Amino acid sequence: MRKLNLILLALAFVIPASAQTALKAGNAAPTFAASSVDGSYYDLSSMRGRVVVLTFWSTKCAICRSEIPKLNGFTSRFDEKKVVFLAVTMENQEKVQTYLKSNKFNFHVLPDSFGLLLQYADRDKQGNIDMGFPSYFVIDQAGTLAYRGGGWDKTEELDTRISKLLTSK
Repeated sequence: MRKLNLILLALAFVIPASAQTALKAGNAAPTFAASSVDGSYYDLSSMRGRVVVLTFWSTKCAICRSEIPKLNGFTSRFDEKKVVFLAVTMENQEKVQTYLKSNKFNFHVLPDSFGLLLQYADRDKQGNIDMGFPSYFVIDQAGTLAYRGGGWDKTEELDTRISKLLTSK
């Protein structure tokens, strides 16, 4: 009976911990394929050899709205043949297109991407999604997660990480 109690106790700690995704730099980036608002198709495996920057955002996120102009200026510093900028949102195509009419975003915007968010988001102990907006993931040329961050004004950190990847490969 004591052995059974110990096993049940161990499982009580192991199961919630396994629900926490916790992608870290050095992990293989989860693969994905998604369409952008302009109809282009993006598949992580076909972007090997390029740095991929994922920004998870929402039209409802005040920080995201203030970050978009900074991110727009930032993207112009990199050659699109070497770096791909993807803006991932769970919101539907119609809502995103309406938003983009008055808020230019130089990233390739991927609407309806709840499945993609599930692959990159952490989980809390109850298994609930735990991801703040904006969140940033930089994937290196080999498909490995090189950087993960979130919150206010990460353009300098993103610039440093991307530049380092471009000069090291």
